[in-house]
Amino acid sequence: MKKSRATSGLDLHLDLGPDLRRDLSGAGGLRASLMAALREAVRSGRLAPGTRLPSSRSLAADLGIARNTVADAYAELVAEGWLAARQGSGTEVAERVLPRAGTAAPRRRPAPPSPAAAQPRFDLTPGTPDVASFPRTAWLAAARRALSTAPSEAFGYGPPAGRPELRAVLADYLARARGVRADPEQIVVCAGFMQALSLLCRAIRPRGGTPGRIATEAYGLHFHRDVITRAGLATVPLPVDAHGADTTHLPDLSALRATLLTPAHQFPTGVPLHPDRRAAAVNWARATGSYVFEDDYDGELRYDRQPVGALQGLDPDHVVYLGTASKSLAPALRLAWMVVPDRLLDRVLAIKSTGEWQSGMLDQLTLAEFLSSGAYDRHLRGMRLRYRRRRDQLVAALAEHAPHVRVSGIAAGLHAVLELPPGTERSIVQAALWQGLAVHGLSEFTDPASPTPPRDALVIAYGRPPDHAFTNVLDALLRVLPPPAD
Repeated sequence: MKKSRATSGLDLHLDLGPDLRRDLSGAGGLRASLMAALREAVRSGRLAPGTRLPSSRSLAADLGIARNTVADAYAELVAEGWLAARQGSGTEVAERVLPRAGTAAPRRRPAPPSPAAAQPRFDLTPGTPDVASFPRTAWLAAARRALSTAPSEAFGYGPPAGRPELRAVLADYLARARGVRADPEQIVVCAGFMQALSLLCRAIRPRGGTPGRIATEAYGLHFHRDVITRAGLATVPLPVDAHGADTTHLPDLSALRATLLTPAHQFPTGVPLHPDRRAAAVNWARATGSYVFEDDYDGELRYDRQPVGALQGLDPDHVVYLGTASKSLAPALRLAWMVVPDRLLDRVLAIKSTGEWQSGMLDQLTLAEFLSSGAYDRHLRGMRLRYRRRRDQLVAALAEHAPHVRVSGIAAGLHAVLELPPGTERSIVQAALWQGLAVHGLSEFTDPASPTPPRDALVIAYGRPPDHAFTNVLDALLRVLPPPAD
């Protein structure tokens, strides 16, 4: 019976091609080829200093040569200074290799820039929570429980809509916490909000004829518009004021397939959509057979106001609800979900089935366990308290040191809008950078085609910095704000 070459050692690929082979008729030739291959792997940087090598027995079995040949090659390379033998740890690449005369020195990769040189010391860019607050212990416990009870079929490719365990738990949670009306079969789990929006845009895209359009808020995230245009649709801005997006303009816009709104907490102005405008959006969708895409931005993070229920609860047949774990937990999870009306569901799932659109099985099962155990609600309550304290610190610091700066959009969410004197936004953003502070002006979130008059303001993500740095962040921010007008 042919002897198997499977081993329990470390895998190591060595180039023993014709250019490295000598006279292979004896052990000396094999040893020389092996030594040359190992030197080249170290010299090129493929085997970094400190890399552990397979045992002589394992490597000999993998290469189909005698163990003594490998052991002798290792011993010679140790003597030459290429390798090091550690008692109880085997053989590894020497920490500092000195090439022999006549050999090229290892090429060094350029060192990556230090974090301090690559980015400002403090980052107040909106869109990210305090990732240091991720509930590692509770999440790990949920992952263990989910993994221990997961059915074997869960380790296959899985259904396009996502794990049924998560969809069932989400249906219950969204009904209870956000007023969403949905069956688990209507919920589609995605790898992030951008993927969910892209799927929806592809699903409603006209087949031939005039390209369709989607109405977006004049103030908003630029990647919303990017996703829409990449899907083959055009965007048209809706004015935004103190009552949110002006949805009364929707009937005046032609060729609209949908509108994308942030009704719970308009980004970045922070205002909820007025009830009359909520009704106007739903009535327009019903009358035209179009859709409202509801981005439930910061819908769970509220402080001074009653919860604003999901717009989807007013008309589940014309509103697509989109939610994500990127703010409440962490962006790295890449978990989002949408509640899709029945008449659009088959099209969305058909598109999702055609490519690599799946989310990780274990993360889906872990989130299902995290939700059903009550850990998610407990985590949210804790984060609301933490973020509210930070918001209060920001407001108090402004009231004491910059009372002339008006702050708005702070009843919910993770950011605030600081109004600035006309014409000062750009210079203040630059001054903040000199202070090691990354901040963004309201103009960066404005649609270039916006009918809304421009405003000078800063969008400050007070939820992003870790707790230990927040006082220093406030000090740096206060140093760059404009003095009061004479």
